Amino acid sequence: MYSEQVGLFDRVASILDLCKRMPDTMSDEEVEGLLKFLPTDSQNSIRAMLVPRFRDVSVKFLKLVAKWVHTARKAPLEGKKVIIVPFNFPPELIHAFDNACPITSEILSTLGVVALEGQGERYWDMAMGLGLPDHSCSSSTIELGSMLGSSDFRPQAIVSAAPGGCDVNAKIHEFVSNYLDIPQFFLAKIPDDSQRGHAQYSVEARKLIKSLEQFVGEELTEDKLRKVMERANRCTELHYELWDLQRARPCPVPNLFSLYLYGVRFSMWGTQDGIEMLEAMVDLAKQRLKQGAYPAPQEKARTLWCYTSYYFDFANLFNWMEESGYTHLGDGLDLYFPQPVDTSSMDSMIEGFAEAARNMPMTRQVGGQSMSGQWTEDCITAAQQLDADCVIYCGHHSCKQTWSVLSILRSEIERRTGLPMLVLQGDSWIRRMTPISVIQHEIDEFVQNVVARKEQGKRRSRKHKSIN
Repeated sequence: MYSEQVGLFDRVASILDLCKRMPDTMSDEEVEGLLKFLPTDSQNSIRAMLVPRFRDVSVKFLKLVAKWVHTARKAPLEGKKVIIVPFNFPPELIHAFDNACPITSEILSTLGVVALEGQGERYWDMAMGLGLPDHSCSSSTIELGSMLGSSDFRPQAIVSAAPGGCDVNAKIHEFVSNYLDIPQFFLAKIPDDSQRGHAQYSVEARKLIKSLEQFVGEELTEDKLRKVMERANRCTELHYELWDLQRARPCPVPNLFSLYLYGVRFSMWGTQDGIEMLEAMVDLAKQRLKQGAYPAPQEKARTLWCYTSYYFDFANLFNWMEESGYTHLGDGLDLYFPQPVDTSSMDSMIEGFAEAARNMPMTRQVGGQSMSGQWTEDCITAAQQLDADCVIYCGHHSCKQTWSVLSILRSEIERRTGLPMLVLQGDSWIRRMTPISVIQHEIDEFVQNVVARKEQGKRRSRKHKSIN
């Protein structure tokens, strides 16, 4: 039993200690033994990750996350600076410093929801108790609420890259910076996607690098940056290998891999560990493609989630969908469209980093010159390339700005691709807003009454034309 004052980071790190002792290949008995040590609230999601059909890859992912957390935990003892970054900041820049390491608030919140008794709700309540508005985003507020209300691990600095792309994220990081007296460095994007806007963003990226060099006390050298960018380029290759594999029917890529993919993007992109994790995902997907493996008798619907998913019960969302024949092709956090970085010079690599940052999820869409336009284009590109049958919008509680253009998004997707969209409401990280059983019911009704009938109509139309 933990004291109310123990923070999320320390509790998560203690549970991840178990991962270091896990064998790379686990038997069913070993999985059951592990689950007995875990809190009741975490068992559904951990059990979902450790199903036999992709257990080895999930063990590798848990070990990757454990290493990332423990590297940050011991960094201050080694004289290194821990820098907290948002999900829409490429962590490879921080990895290029010897004396700094990145930690991502949204991943910490998600780990708290997945691994802790109470799913991190006490930390959300701590933030609300301080008077923060309830339309704050749970993705970052759960971890930052822990920093504000408990004796949690503290970073030495914050990078803010979300103004314009995710303002609630930017404001709560600013509040934490002021409240705890932690320095904050900005990478701000103006809503201008012309060459002039790109040039200005590049200037901002160079200012950020200078500020980080001064804070960390280390010059970012060309050799260090090239080493990381070459690894980031390998991650990009593997990202698109997985993307191509997702096009097959039935989809050989497990539903949970969409989460693992951006889990790597937001934490260990540009590292050897990140490469090995993505290689394991690609290898398993290729093996499943060769075997024609799919966990349901039939792939009934291929769904693209246009914003976030729900993260408080992996078993009853990702795995339930897969076992019902509903493929999850990824969500809006997978829409960062990585590009290879020219590593021929320091200048070209900084330009490549700036371009990667500009294309991170939400910065690219919500922070675009036209939010509805860029979001629509990216969703249609993904839906067409991945051969989706429908689109699902999660209706995440805090993201009111997305509701403002949702009708445009839905009508344009319907007009240009013919794909129907299901609109849900809930909080992606907090279970008490919309129960998972309600979400399951909505998805079931949508697939059976809209997606399936649409497909039947297409088949009847094709048959009628062939007769005539």
